[in-house]
Amino acid sequence: MGHIYDILIIGGGPAGYTAALYAARAGLDTVLLERMAAGGQMALTGDIDNYPGFEEGIDGFTLSLKMQQGAERFGAKTVYADVTAVDFSGKIKKAETSGGDFQGKAVIIATGANPRELGLTDEQKLIGKGVHYCAHCDGRFYKGKTVAVVGGGNSAVSDALYLSGFAKKVFIVHRRDTLRAAKVYHDPLMKAENAEFLWNSTVSELIADSKLTGIKLKDVRTGAVKELACDGVFVSIGRKPATDFLANAVELDPLGYVAAGESTRTNIEGVYAAGDVRTKPLRQIVTAVSDGAVAVHYAEEYLTGNKGAL
Repeated sequence: MGHIYDILIIGGGPAGYTAALYAARAGLDTVLLERMAAGGQMALTGDIDNYPGFEEGIDGFTLSLKMQQGAERFGAKTVYADVTAVDFSGKIKKAETSGGDFQGKAVIIATGANPRELGLTDEQKLIGKGVHYCAHCDGRFYKGKTVAVVGGGNSAVSDALYLSGFAKKVFIVHRRDTLRAAKVYHDPLMKAENAEFLWNSTVSELIADSKLTGIKLKDVRTGAVKELACDGVFVSIGRKPATDFLANAVELDPLGYVAAGESTRTNIEGVYAAGDVRTKPLRQIVTAVSDGAVAVHYAEEYLTGNKGAL
């Protein structure tokens, strides 16, 4: 039947490695499956200034390694493998991966969510060099500078309003002629003197040398293209939860996130969802870390209550 772990964690971001730390420290046989490298989206972030305990900030890559090392110090095992399918139907949960099959008595899903990209040439190369997906993470680098926010929903308008507090100029680029955002976000931004709307526009090209210097905008009605000089662009056109591999294994909400509340419990007994992958109001490193600890609390409770049956 193969080795059966107490806790099987899918995803090695802040939620996953916090769960691994708490589980291993509690004496549970723990394995964490990570597709690429420790940290997930966090590892791609330059300076992180809003995570408690680092008064001078810390870069995402270093924080990722520290979280991994902390969990492995207590015996958590990391396996680099891509999870392609799962089976949560039995008492013993199973995960099929590029590195073989794994089994666990309880599972914590911590695969996160990825920002939707513009899909432009060099976009990946310019991440952290003028291209960003989190205003609250990276916005402070643009004090007194000119930025563009792409999107028209609540997140985009909230980001633009936040940036207007310290940026010299904020352009809001939206493909339509009205915002989709709720009025509570809309009205304050309309009153911001340094905010300007660029309606019926999409970003067609990123202009850069070693870092971003501007963007090209295409008018969706006429096809005309113009250049806009800016120091940074914040892409806020939604996020995509990493849940494709789950198929119908657990309940998902209408946006594809795992339907799990503050207890992190899913609709399947013994399966929990932590971090950005679950339905939640705020997706930040600190909330992901919190979820990881909560998930282990309830997973440990489940394992104790089902000791004879597992």
